[in-house]
Amino acid sequence: MPQPTLSLDSLPEQVSLNSQSQLISERYREESVSDAIPDNWRYDPEAINDYYRQRPIEVIGRFFKIIIPFIIFVVSLRWDKITGKSAQHEKRRAIQLREILTELGPAYIKIGQALSTRPDLVAPTYLEELTQLQDQLPAFPNEIAYRFIEEELGLPPEQIYVELSPKPIAAASLGQVYKGRLKTGETVAVKVQRPDLWRRITLDIYIMRGLAKLVQNRVKRVRSNLVAITDELAARIFEEMNYLQEARNAEQFAEFYGHMSEIYVPSIYWQYTGRRVLTMEWITGTKLTNIKEVEAQGIDATHLVEVGVECSLRQLLEYGFFHADPHPGNLLAMPDGRLAYLDFGMMSNIKPYQRYGLIQAVVHLVNRDFEALAQDYVMLEFLSPQTDLTPIIPALGGVFDNALGATVAELNFKSITDQMSAIMYEFPFKVPAYYALIIRSMVTLEGIAINIDPKFKVLSKAYPYIAKRLLTDPSQELRTSLRDLLFKDDSFRWNRLANLLRNARMSQDYDFDKILNQALDYLLSDRGALIREKVVDEVVNAVDLLGRRSWFNFSTLVREQVGLAVNETPPELRDNSQNLEQIKNIWEILQDTPGFDPTAVISLIPQIVTKAETQQMGQNIARGLGQKIAARLIRNLLLEEKSPSNGSGRIESSRLSLPSAF
Repeated sequence: MPQPTLSLDSLPEQVSLNSQSQLISERYREESVSDAIPDNWRYDPEAINDYYRQRPIEVIGRFFKIIIPFIIFVVSLRWDKITGKSAQHEKRRAIQLREILTELGPAYIKIGQALSTRPDLVAPTYLEELTQLQDQLPAFPNEIAYRFIEEELGLPPEQIYVELSPKPIAAASLGQVYKGRLKTGETVAVKVQRPDLWRRITLDIYIMRGLAKLVQNRVKRVRSNLVAITDELAARIFEEMNYLQEARNAEQFAEFYGHMSEIYVPSIYWQYTGRRVLTMEWITGTKLTNIKEVEAQGIDATHLVEVGVECSLRQLLEYGFFHADPHPGNLLAMPDGRLAYLDFGMMSNIKPYQRYGLIQAVVHLVNRDFEALAQDYVMLEFLSPQTDLTPIIPALGGVFDNALGATVAELNFKSITDQMSAIMYEFPFKVPAYYALIIRSMVTLEGIAINIDPKFKVLSKAYPYIAKRLLTDPSQELRTSLRDLLFKDDSFRWNRLANLLRNARMSQDYDFDKILNQALDYLLSDRGALIREKVVDEVVNAVDLLGRRSWFNFSTLVREQVGLAVNETPPELRDNSQNLEQIKNIWEILQDTPGFDPTAVISLIPQIVTKAETQQMGQNIARGLGQKIAARLIRNLLLEEKSPSNGSGRIESSRLSLPSAF
């Protein structure tokens, strides 16, 4: 149901700037720590430390304000269990927890938001209450919001917006949102920051950082840099508090991922945006977790989650600029079936070597190459280069062999992180700060998916994108990963290529022509010399096998016709025939691939055969086949010469026969 709106032209003068709003604003301003905030609004832990070291009473008071409600909550849970009233009081306790987190403020609300996306971890009653933390928090007075709009934009709201909803449409941890309309007619969402935000955030971060440092220094089993992880999360929260940064993030997100046909990013109205006020395009849509309402519009909620998974993978592995807070309040199903991203405050970046390292780790995991996987952890900064990997490699094998089972696609993301935690404490692993946000993002997204479809497997939906990247990315790192995946012990694994092609064609922007052109360019370049050698060997073996099988089948037919005994199929012909079946399977996969045109492939043949590299490959194939045939003939002649004689010194002629195979 559309929210009622209020024309600001008809508001009495005292609503926007009356004495009451001034008093409230002044009260919040007096409580702020604006003198401790750097001019660039960047996270500065030393400045925060210096400020609160001089205010120990305020820090101690806040610490007890945090710890006492949780102690009471835990004692209440324990008492319910002792008295046998846990089930009876579950709803009450869920409300109590939500109220505690709400009262403690933004940092703790975000913890509740993360838990609200995990139906596999949190009981349904608690889940229902924690979900309200996404965008149903208590609002602050309109007078304060109007005051902030005027301070940031230089004009009272009635001179900027023709209409503004009388109450916030949504209230989240850092701000609240109004629905409005500009004088130019566009419907917009007006996001206004909560008052007193800096003081509450900085004080909580100071306490969290102090506790992280205490645990890191005192608990020997904790080897991860908890302070660095806290700083990384704090830096993202500080960026989230600067709406100018959020607006820049939104435009960069649109530039990178807005071209995806099923992704939508709202536009920013810069002339009506400041540090505490953000005006952006209004998006009409339904929360992704509201399955009944989404499907009532004829939209497949599970498909939209798949779209979100692929978009997240692009964020992590393509550009490295990713949304670190994809909770349901930030994802909307639009009436036209697109997935809209709304909140771009908490974003982060992954460096290129980290992106490639993550892809390589997935490849090595699929390939069960645990020695290479251990090296990946070194490159990804989980292990130092000086770490002895000898005991770690079998430990990885033991953990992932049990977890993987039949295929990696059957696992969910949380299973992998849970399995890894089993060896994190045993060996000197350190969780890098950037990885904490990746875990938060992926686990949150997976929680949304599980809420929609309990059988949803993120990795099974992720592998098509990874397969496409392996086949199309021209980087040397991924070319090496592709080679490692397809070749083992100098043998080409056709089944792996078939699996890659089968998965890659499921990716949304799979372009067969692009893959074909890139594959040919790489194969015929200097970097593809080793691959060309492997291809030559495979072609020689395949043609030789085909020739031997054809000759064996022909000779068997002739033997049957003349009444001679039929020889058994040699094991090497019988066992290796599966490669030919795999090649046929690959051809069938290509025929079913969108965009595959046999005539286009054939048209490339004249261009390919004129290449010097192709001609050299042809010569090598002919030479290899000739060598195989010659070696086989010589071997057969030598065997014939060693046949037993008839006693007169001459070789006894055998009965009329045909060779079974070269």
